[in-house]
Amino acid sequence: MSLRARQKIRAPRRGLNTNKTDDFETNWEGLSTSLKKIHTKDASNLSFEQLYRNAYNIVLMMRGDELYERVKKLEQEWLDTEVQKRVTAAISSILLQAKDQAEIQDQENERRDTGEKFLNVLREAWEDHQISMGMITDVLMYMDRVVSADHKKPSIYVASMALFRDFVLRSAVRADAESMVADVLKSTVLFMIQLERSGQMINRPLIRHCIYMLEGLYETITEEESSKLYLTMFEPAFIETSKVFYRAEGRRLLETGDAATFCKAASDRIAEEGARCLSTLSPLSEPKIKDVLDKELIGSNIAEVINLEGTGVKNMLDNDRMDVLRNVYVLSARVDSKKTPLTAAVQKRIVEMGDEINKSAAAAAQAQPTKSAEKTAEGGKKPAEKPVNQQTVSAIKWVDDVLGLKTKFDKIWEESFRSDPTMQSAITTSFSEFINSNTRSSEYLSLFFDENLKKGIKGKTETEVDALLDNGITLLRYVKDKDLFEAYYKKHLSRRLLMKRSVSMDAERQMISKMKMEVGNQFTQRLESMFKDMTVSEDLTASYKEHIRGAGDPDQKPVDLEINVLTSTMWPMEAMSSIKGDEVQLPCIFPKEIDHLRQSFEQFYLSKHNGRKLSWQASMGTADIRATFHRSNGKVQRHELNVSTYAMVILLLFNDVPQGESLTYEEIQARTRIPDHDLIRNLQSLAVAPKTRVLKKDPMSKDVKPADRFVFNNDFQSPFMKVRIGVVSGSANKVENQDQRKETEKRMNDERGASIEAAVVRIMKQRKTLVHSKLMSEVLSQLSARFVPDVNMIKRRIESLIDREYLERVGEDPPTYGYVA
Repeated sequence: MSLRARQKIRAPRRGLNTNKTDDFETNWEGLSTSLKKIHTKDASNLSFEQLYRNAYNIVLMMRGDELYERVKKLEQEWLDTEVQKRVTAAISSILLQAKDQAEIQDQENERRDTGEKFLNVLREAWEDHQISMGMITDVLMYMDRVVSADHKKPSIYVASMALFRDFVLRSAVRADAESMVADVLKSTVLFMIQLERSGQMINRPLIRHCIYMLEGLYETITEEESSKLYLTMFEPAFIETSKVFYRAEGRRLLETGDAATFCKAASDRIAEEGARCLSTLSPLSEPKIKDVLDKELIGSNIAEVINLEGTGVKNMLDNDRMDVLRNVYVLSARVDSKKTPLTAAVQKRIVEMGDEINKSAAAAAQAQPTKSAEKTAEGGKKPAEKPVNQQTVSAIKWVDDVLGLKTKFDKIWEESFRSDPTMQSAITTSFSEFINSNTRSSEYLSLFFDENLKKGIKGKTETEVDALLDNGITLLRYVKDKDLFEAYYKKHLSRRLLMKRSVSMDAERQMISKMKMEVGNQFTQRLESMFKDMTVSEDLTASYKEHIRGAGDPDQKPVDLEINVLTSTMWPMEAMSSIKGDEVQLPCIFPKEIDHLRQSFEQFYLSKHNGRKLSWQASMGTADIRATFHRSNGKVQRHELNVSTYAMVILLLFNDVPQGESLTYEEIQARTRIPDHDLIRNLQSLAVAPKTRVLKKDPMSKDVKPADRFVFNNDFQSPFMKVRIGVVSGSANKVENQDQRKETEKRMNDERGASIEAAVVRIMKQRKTLVHSKLMSEVLSQLSARFVPDVNMIKRRIESLIDREYLERVGEDPPTYGYVA
């Protein structure tokens, strides 16, 4: 900051020369005396016009160079004999002893007081020098214009600033001491900064004025920015002492063992140093002190802080300490654009929490279901709503827990990590890792959708339904084996559609639309075809009913038939059938009324679609039966039973059985050809389930054996006119057992093998020849959106294509394949 007070002095008027003289010495004597009075603040009676004229006359005498040098000499003598002595007199011995920051604790107050006194004296000397030289420069304005400009010398003002630098700041403090005034200035300011860093108050304006002085003085006459004394003399020492301080400060804070304390202190230090550079020191130092903080305080310690036991990032994540996590993130981002220690800690904790969810789900699935509900029912009290089986409950809870964890980390990402893409990538990677480590994640997610689309969305608003589906789609993004998810989703969707279990078809279609946006049209093509089949079937049913009314068949009893014609390649026929492996399923033997209806529909359908073949899936149908129960007391009770198609076939057998007589399990199986697995489950529903015993079983037990006998139960009672009889132990909405799981995996491996072969042929047909590594890479790239292909499976499929002459080997080093047209 320059305190130079320039005054506008007009050139002397011509003809007003009252002291005509050509004597240089006379003019100089008067001029020098006046310059000294300016320094001693005794200039009130001086005529600046006369002084200007004296200097002007000397320059006109061609003695301007001599005048310039004499003024410099006068300033040098003034600074050397007057100013320097006044400044050095303010330097006490304690300031010299502590110049290297080695002050003793009990000397702090004394050093602070003497330091402030010294800084005040130096500030006054500097400001006086600036003001005086401003006035002197105005007097010598003509000399500056002629001598300085023409002879390429610095102005007298600039020259005098250099004299202040050399004869005041760089003067020895004592004759017997090596220290210069500048050294004392530097050590005193650094001491004051150290006091402020330790929490004490200092005189900031005083220090700022001294820093202004250093910013206004240069190492060179040309006054380049880089030659400021602040940058050459003071700043290097300031940066070096700051390194030492923050190196120690980092270790001290780390030893407290509290990550939150470290982060708060570090954030405060960052703010303090920024404010200090702006208000006390110089903005020039701000980027450099930032580097010191980043390296010594943060960079050297942040990894340890993040991983501190009990207080580190793990604890912060577990307890949702958003503010502290934000501090950790900000500090990490300052020193590492990739935030490596932070992302590693977050990823580790997410995987740990995810593994805990996986283990909890596995343990819950294996736990024995409670029997409290059953006891309550037997006790005559109203039973609670029948829960899904234990494994299904644990599957849905797994999804809910994962979604809860996702919600937690979404909030942390937005509030603490400032929606940083790097942190989002780390979180996504972690979720993908633990979700895919659960081999049943695809099945669990499909069950979650199944449960919610059946009853979970009942009573919810459109916005809530949309949010629920979006949450599920979010997890689908993490699932790598999307083809496996598709298989389960098709299986569960088929049950919902055929059994009319969906609460909302709009929600079903909305779900398909969301999946299409997420994973592409190819993924949802079959699902959309399933909906198309249902729509076409509705029209087909209406056409058939119209046909029946027009035909007027007198032999056909009025049966309200609703038919679903399914495209076999689009529906999960294997999953819908109870026949496993290579077993042969014989067609079900329908009662004559139903069989007549079946034949009638086939004729109607094939007349419209010649060449097609219908294969009836009795395991997927339902029927409404009007049943009449003749009580032993002569009363008659009628109920409308909603049962599976197989249960209908079983019950209709008893129309031809005399009252009171029974059928054995083997007789029922022989007359219906219902597969054993389905027959057992349906008989358990009809004869074992407490609320739906329309048949009596002898002997009465939970298990169904070949010799068991069944009789129609005329004593059946229900408070409801309409009774729904579900199939016991149906796997439609249950987690697969080990055998079912193996069957699904086998089916998926076959489908994946076919997908791999198709991809290889597509690639080779286009490329003609390709090295092995390139082919593997392209196959992985094409299929990774649906599943992660096994490398060994790809190799086996390539070998199979070679054996079947779709490909051929055309090179061995490196292995190269050619397409066989």
